[in-house]
Amino acid sequence: MDIQFLGTGAGQPSKARNVSSLALKLLDEINEVWLFDCGEGTQNRILETTIRPRKVSKIFITHLHGDHIFGLPGFLSSRAFQANEEQTDLDIYGPQGIKSFVLTSLRVSGSRLPYRIHFHEFDQDSLGKILETDKFTVYAEELDHTIFCVGYRVMQKDLEGTLDAEKLKAAGVPFGPLFGKIKNGQDVVLEDGTEIRAVDYISAPRPGKIITILGDTRKTNASVRLAVNADVLVHESTYGKGDEKIARNHGHSTNMQAAQVATEAGAKRLLLNHISARFLSKDISQLKKDAATVFENVHVVKDLEEVEI
Repeated sequence: MDIQFLGTGAGQPSKARNVSSLALKLLDEINEVWLFDCGEGTQNRILETTIRPRKVSKIFITHLHGDHIFGLPGFLSSRAFQANEEQTDLDIYGPQGIKSFVLTSLRVSGSRLPYRIHFHEFDQDSLGKILETDKFTVYAEELDHTIFCVGYRVMQKDLEGTLDAEKLKAAGVPFGPLFGKIKNGQDVVLEDGTEIRAVDYISAPRPGKIITILGDTRKTNASVRLAVNADVLVHESTYGKGDEKIARNHGHSTNMQAAQVATEAGAKRLLLNHISARFLSKDISQLKKDAATVFENVHVVKDLEEVEI
């Protein structure tokens, strides 16, 4: 499980950072990639990665500001050009209006897609659990921005315990069908009468990962709730230390406020994202250094960076 950042800038692209988009790569878990936001130029950034557009099965939009959605029509059209691969349907989750934006863009441009898009729109009254599969659950909660904006909490369900093959061999269990029965929790009896209890050879279930990906927001309790015990918290850092007033006026957060959210939530790692173009390369280390005085395990991400979860 990895997160690859396709765009880490705020508002408009710069030479160093494209606008917002990141990919949650779940290839080992479910052979899918989930995209969060799709700012202009996202498809170009994808060309610099190993991501195959057909593997993008779900797109989650935090809000309808252009730097988070203007790349959608282009990406959806490019995804249709994977003629040598099977065409698969795609789900788009986002605030009310995302369906109209996508369909209008495709209609006006005369774009025809060989796959179906399933839209899942929500408003302030229809948040909470927005997706559940056999391996993942996704929650959305409203944040505090200048327009309706949400954050997402992706929860991997607990993983099954692993089979201790070496211990089984030492107990005299021959490799083969008996291994499969024990792995499925079934007790077995060997030819010599030895009883093998499955529970003694299977580790306890492992807790799944929690990934919190927030849209643009002022510091708010909703951010903390979404990030409780998260393995990774992706939080915007449009502004820096001392910029609290301008951050509030523009509906954003500082690096210090993001660090406070991570601390209050008990998150394990904080990734600062959505960096204003006002910050030059020499300023980035200071953003991290300042935030680390509040939350130690913090990192300022850059475009195309890949982070293992």
